Amino acid sequence: MIDAFNDVQRARQDRDRLKNEAEAFRNDIVPRARGEAARLVAEAEAYREEVVSRAQGDASRFDQVYSAYEMDKDVTRERIYIETIEEVFGNIEKIIIDEDGKSVVPYLPLKELGKARNAN
Repeated sequence: MIDAFNDVQRARQDRDRLKNEAEAFRNDIVPRARGEAARLVAEAEAYREEVVSRAQGDASRFDQVYSAYEMDKDVTRERIYIETIEEVFGNIEKIIIDEDGKSVVPYLPLKELGKARNAN
């Protein structure tokens, strides 16, 4: 009879210990999970704001270029071409010339074009 009583007492102690361990685990993991969730939500919101702002800026720049294009298509097309070439080849220490070397402008001085554009 005493052995059975002791077994019941040990079982209750084990139950209480396991219950306390589970509560301690819950008290540890739930706040961490909530904090992680809040961090992920904040990161997602910041990313959304960044993407929306970038898209709005791109749309605004497109509208400006399109307005200029509507006013003078040839000049705008030439400007876009030169800006693109400058962006692609701007850091290269080379000069672009045509195959025969007979064109009116035998080279494209990208650095000078960039300096002139920035000065205006």
